[in-house]
Amino acid sequence: MCSLATNLLLPSKMKPVFPEKLSTSSLCVTTRRSKMKNRSTVPVARLFGPAIFEASKLKVLFLGVDEKKHPAKLPRTYTLTHSDITAKLTLAISQSINNSQLQGWANRLFRDEVVAEWKKVKGKMSLHVHCHISGGHFLLNLIAKLRYYIFCKELPVVLKAFVHGDEYLLNNYPELQESLVWVYFHSNIPEYNNVECWGSLWEATSQNQHDGNRNRKKSQNVPELPCPDECKCCFPLISTIPWSHRHYQNSGADENVADGLFGISIPNPEKSKG
Repeated sequence: MCSLATNLLLPSKMKPVFPEKLSTSSLCVTTRRSKMKNRSTVPVARLFGPAIFEASKLKVLFLGVDEKKHPAKLPRTYTLTHSDITAKLTLAISQSINNSQLQGWANRLFRDEVVAEWKKVKGKMSLHVHCHISGGHFLLNLIAKLRYYIFCKELPVVLKAFVHGDEYLLNNYPELQESLVWVYFHSNIPEYNNVECWGSLWEATSQNQHDGNRNRKKSQNVPELPCPDECKCCFPLISTIPWSHRHYQNSGADENVADGLFGISIPNPEKSKG
C-alpha cells in the first residue's frame, strides 16, 4: 500500500513535454504521444481513485486459532501485508502478530503492514487496528502526510479483507459486526499520531467508495481502558500487539515509534493520573 508512495510521486513530475504546435499530418506520432501521456497519468489515478477490495487477491492463513472460538475466549489477531510485485494481500489470523510475515528488507523499509486485534473491554467487543505512519527512518518522515492519506483511503479495503478472510467467525457471531472499530495511527509527528473511531465494523466496511470517510472521526476520548485487575469482563488482559499506545497519554510524539522500536502496550499510570 504505502510502499507505492515513492513511485507515485515521480510520474507526475516526469510527464513528457510536448511542443505546443503539432503537425496534423503526423498521425502516428500524435497517437504515440497520446499513449505516453495517458500512461503517465495511470499512477496518479491509482493514488486518488477509489479503493476496491478484490477477494481473488487475498490469501488467508489460519495459524493456531480455532475458527469456531469466539475472540472473547481466545486471542484473535490479524496481520495484513501487501506485495507490490504481485499486488496481492496476505492475511494471517492468529493469536498474536505473525512476525515471520513482517521479515525482509521491503517490509522493514516501507512499514505498510496493518495489524489488528479483537478485545473485550467492560463486556463490549471492539476491533483495534494499528497503522505505522512515520518514525524509524527519515524516508517515512518525509512522506508522513501522504502515508496518512493512503492508510485512511485504503482502510475500508483492509477491514473488508478482515471480514472476508474471517467470514466463518463473523457468520457464527454476527453481533461482532456491531463492534466499534478503533484505528491507531502511530507517528513521531504529533499531527498524525492519533486514534480515530470508524464506527461499527459493518458501517466501516459498507462505506461508499466516494464517501469512504464519512464515519471517521478523531476521538476526543480514547477507547475505554480494561479493568486494572483480573476480571471476567475484559479479554485479553494484555494486548497481543506490542506497539506503543502513547495515544492514551495525549503527549504528542511517540518516543518508541520515533526510534523505530516497539513500546509497552499499556498506558503509563503516572501520566494517566495527571
